Parts: sequence; C-alpha cells; structure tokens
Amino acid sequence: MSSRTRALLALFVVAAAIAVAYFQPAKLGLDLEGGTQIVLETKSTERVKADAESTDRALEVLRGRVDALGVSEPTLARSGEKRIIVELPGVQDPREAAEVIGKTAQLTFHEVLQPTVPEGTEPAKGQQVVNDETGTPVLLAAAALDGNGVKDARAETPQDSLGQWVVNVDFAGEGRSGWQGLVASACANPDAGQRIAILLDDEIISSPGIVPALCTSGGGNETSITGDFTQTEATDLSVLIKGGALPVPVDVIEQRTVGPTLGKAAINASIEAAIIGIALTGLFIVFVYRLVGLMATIALATYAAISYGLLVWLGATLT
Repeated sequence: MSSRTRALLALFVVAAAIAVAYFQPAKLGLDLEGGTQIVLETKSTERVKADAESTDRALEVLRGRVDALGVSEPTLARSGEKRIIVELPGVQDPREAAEVIGKTAQLTFHEVLQPTVPEGTEPAKGQQVVNDETGTPVLLAAAALDGNGVKDARAETPQDSLGQWVVNVDFAGEGRSGWQGLVASACANPDAGQRIAILLDDEIISSPGIVPALCTSGGGNETSITGDFTQTEATDLSVLIKGGALPVPVDVIEQRTVGPTLGKAAINASIEAAIIGIALTGLFIVFVYRLVGLMATIALATYAAISYGLLVWLGATLT
C-alpha cells in the first residue's frame, strides 16, 4: 500500500469519526442524562412467599423486560428482602414505565364456552366468567396453556391490516401441543362462535373467532393477538409476553423523574475545562518540541476523535 493510499485511508477514518460524533447523539447514563427511578416491592401470594429468593427471580424477569424496551445502561438491584430499585436513563414518563415493568403479566389461553351468560351466573369449578372487549360477560373454560408455552412474541403490522398492529405469538414444547388442543376444542364448539379468549392478568385482551383454515390445519404453532393496539401498546404487550410472568406480584412504592446527578452546568463546565486543558497542553508541547510537538498534538486529537466516534457508533453508554 502506497503512502498516498494510507494517507487517504487515514483521512477517511478521521472524517468518518468526526461525522459520526457530530450527527449521531451519544447515549448517556442516568448520571448525565437523567431518567426514571422506580421502587417496587414484592407481595406474597397463597402459593409463593415474597422473600429474597422470589424477589431475585422477579428481578431477572424485570431485567428481561427492560432489555426488551431498549433502555441503555439500566440499573436493577434488590434493596433489602422485598424491594427492587429500577433506574432507567432517558425515560421521562415514570408512570408509563411502571405500567409496563410492574405488571404481573400472567398470560393464559381459554376456550370460550358461552358467548353470553346471565348476570350472576356461578361458574363451575375451573371455569370463570370474564367480560370480553365489548364488556359482555362470557364463560371461559380452565386455562389450556399459559405464557410458559410461548417461545416468542413480536409486534407487527400484517400487509393486509391497513396499519393495524397485532402481536404474533409463537409456541414451543408443551405450549405447541396445548395450543393445538385448544384450537381443536374450540373448533368443535360452533355454538360459542368457535372463540378463544386470551387473558393478561385475568383480563381479556382478545377473544377472536377461529378462522376455518386454522380448524382444518389443526392449529399450527402460532397465533396473532388482535385488538385496537397502537404501536406502543403492541410493543409493550409483546415485551410482557416474551419476558414472562413475574413469580410474585409487585407494588409500585415510588416512581419519579431523576435529574442528571452532575447537572447540566457542571457538565458544560467539565467540557470547557477539558477543551482548555487540552489546548494548553498542546501549546506547551508545541512550544517545547516545535514541529514534532505539533505532530504529536494532532495525533492525540485525532486519536481522541476516532475513539469518541467509535464509542458513539457502537452505541456505548457514556457515564
């Protein structure tokens, strides 16, 4: 490689690094950007006691939900035996974040036994009466499968949906056989409209009728959760389903917006001090070493620009 080619390549790398640093904003941590802090507390149920072990398991589920939301450099830690502190840099709406993170997210799939039931109907053991999306009480069979049988969940817009968002769910293992059995059972019940109800935390989020092709194919390995979802709602629902249910319920004890720890004025002062310090150091090196010092100063400045541009391009979080 000739010296001219090397020079052009070096110039291109420096120009690219400067362009990335200028046009692409850097990801900042909670201490520089601020964000949301949420304090959660686990609660005991009849089946599970809220202790350090169950709280740690809940923390891992929460970590998966936060990662799926794409928050940079989040901090999740247990405080004491039952409390979890969640810090989310750049998130400025603590209530919305708490709604997504703090849901128990117990997903269940049921056959609709009766499309309408009289008010005050007492369901048989294992069955339940729940209002559907229109507010009509429907009778549901016991859950045929739950979120543990879900392999993946994605928020998407089918090509023929005219912008309508849905959540596509893939089943695996026991979930696959459970789903196929549920479809077969619902297809054999035309009086109830061959419907399946999908519940999240005991509330129906979708109760569609099964299309004839699905009855013919035996159910397949996937389904779509439809509803009047916005993109944000569909994404949040897919995050909850994919992240799994919390082993114990949690209460939101505190939620607040946190300002940058260092403060904007302190950050600006630090930048000014860094620029002045580098400039004075460069002048000193040039004064002492003349041309060699000038070349060294340019090399150091170039290295700093390349390093910063590379960090920004890789999506590293600066704290």
